[in-house]
Amino acid sequence: MGVLVAVAVAFSTLAEAQVRSLDEIRSSGTLRVGVNPNFPPMSSYGMTNQLEGFDVDIAQRIAEALDVKLRLVPTAAQHRVTFLSSGRIDLALGALTQTPERAELIDFTIPLHTEAMSVLMTDRLAIESWRELNSPDVTLVNMRGNLSVELLKERLPKAKTLLVDGNADTVRALAQGRADALVENIDLFMKFTEMYRNVEWRHLDDVLYQAECGVGLAKGNGELRVFLDELLGELHASGYVNARWEHWFGAPMTIPVEAPVS
Repeated sequence: MGVLVAVAVAFSTLAEAQVRSLDEIRSSGTLRVGVNPNFPPMSSYGMTNQLEGFDVDIAQRIAEALDVKLRLVPTAAQHRVTFLSSGRIDLALGALTQTPERAELIDFTIPLHTEAMSVLMTDRLAIESWRELNSPDVTLVNMRGNLSVELLKERLPKAKTLLVDGNADTVRALAQGRADALVENIDLFMKFTEMYRNVEWRHLDDVLYQAECGVGLAKGNGELRVFLDELLGELHASGYVNARWEHWFGAPMTIPVEAPVS
């Protein structure tokens, strides 16, 4: 009996882990969306221990448009592409930057939001430009799986690197003095600075890199991509995306996405 149960569980897991088309998602009645549970205000567990945030609001609107239930799947940044390619999730959110390398493995929708990479640090570091970080005396903290890890090796090759597992860990390393600066889309990290009110935080408006983030989906899932592009275009045109961004971040998107021209 135990063997039969084990086989049944294995088959069930395999059946679930398949890339699903638009029609298959609708037929199943459930949309599986990968979100990072430790990434406020994009997504995190709220006061009621339920996931909430900008990504959750967008995922819910997509599920509503498909007329299916939403299933949020906790997904770390470094696992997003793997989960999509294996069919463990249908869509991936979490500031998924569109890059040529990722585009070889997964597909992207039109941009959901932008990211402007700049510097977050404390008053221990007296600099006025990100270029001043290119020194062996500087330690940059970053999170495993972030696009910026490889980018900073190119732009700031002399700096040391401290890699941590979560977004909150990056800010903690700065607060504790184990790192000197974080170079990232700092809008996504400012919430964590509130935990260290005794620290004098600084950030630079000097932008190192600008990019666009879309919704990720498995390669070749054409009908689903067309559906999502049309829906996101409507959500941009109606002002919904920018409104939810301002709700969760407390400020407008630094570089707004222009609504597609119909």
